[in-house]
Amino acid sequence: MARKERAARLDAPGRTSTRPRSTSRDRFGRFTEWVARAMGTPAFLVILSLFCILWIGWNTLMPREVRFDDAALGFTALTLMLSLQASYAAPLILLAQNRQDDRDRVQIEQDRQRAERNLADTEYLAREIVALRMSLEERNAQVVTRDVLRQELRALLAELGDAEEKPAGGTAS
Repeated sequence: MARKERAARLDAPGRTSTRPRSTSRDRFGRFTEWVARAMGTPAFLVILSLFCILWIGWNTLMPREVRFDDAALGFTALTLMLSLQASYAAPLILLAQNRQDDRDRVQIEQDRQRAERNLADTEYLAREIVALRMSLEERNAQVVTRDVLRQELRALLAELGDAEEKPAGGTAS
């Protein structure tokens, strides 16, 4: 009957959890990265080596009654434990690498977009600088500086002086 009620209510979501799935995936992803980081440390190798040494030492040096993994059978339980550890470690490391690859891919895309924006901004600024230079050159051709004005005035005064001297000399003859 409850199944019929759920089937009849198509407007209700099928999941009853209020936590989004991405949160649990992200939490598992962070866990895999933690495991991958922990397995890649010298401390992990030292601890694993000590564990194996203690295991083998216990099962060879202790009396038969307290041994739990027989050396005559090649430490079967230890081999199974290490195989189990390796079988879980490899996929966890691969998951962590995949997450890192995804982050790297996003970072590369963001860097590419940033570089494109920087290039566009640089080209825009270069065009603006060229436009300003051209505008200044046009204005400089039209703008009379103080030195140019002085030279022009001196030239005009010299022409006026020459013009006044010529007619005076021409009337006397």
